[in-house]
Amino acid sequence: MKLSARNQFAGTVTAIRKGVTTTHVQVEVAPGVVFTAAITNESAEELGLAVGKPAVAVVKASDVMVGVAG
Repeated sequence: MKLSARNQFAGTVTAIRKGVTTTHVQVEVAPGVVFTAAITNESAEELGLAVGKPAVAVVKASDVMVGVAG
């Protein structure tokens, strides 16, 4: 798989929560470092996602926001 996105993080699926139309998938890329993605249920099924299987979290964004407490 080749993508133009440079921010690709290989990891393991640790959780899958299917909703009515959207599935939330958690991918752990390092101990304690987890990305959560919201994808369509159809995409989750087509990808064959399952807890314990390898996956790649791909981040492609034109903006990144930073916040601090208080």
